[in-house]
Amino acid sequence: QVQLVESGGGLVQAGGSLRLSCAASGSIFSINVMGWYRQAPGKQRELVADITGGGSTNYVDYVKGRFTISRDNAKNTVYLQMNSLKPEDTAVYYCTAKIQVASWISLRDYWGQGTQVTVSS
Repeated sequence: QVQLVESGGGLVQAGGSLRLSCAASGSIFSINVMGWYRQAPGKQRELVADITGGGSTNYVDYVKGRFTISRDNAKNTVYLQMNSLKPEDTAVYYCTAKIQVASWISLRDYWGQGTQVTVSS
């Protein structure tokens, strides 16, 4: 069984920083893309950033230059460094990963439980 466990959320003032972590554990054969989504109250879940196993990154426009995604393949962990936070960044942040649990089984999306990020003005 595969689990994604996030940590690092919390309350921060506008202009501050937070670093989110997400570790995948369990029966893992390989991990493809890892990423972060967020969902604000009353809004749909949206992609924030993702990163391939080779380190290629993709960001939504409104976090470019402020957020940095990275990963440690040896630890099956993905990070999201968030700087210059704004009140509109307030949301529940979810980690996701495309994981293969065996060589004969297709990749599947797994999700973490979410971590709250609140940015006060």
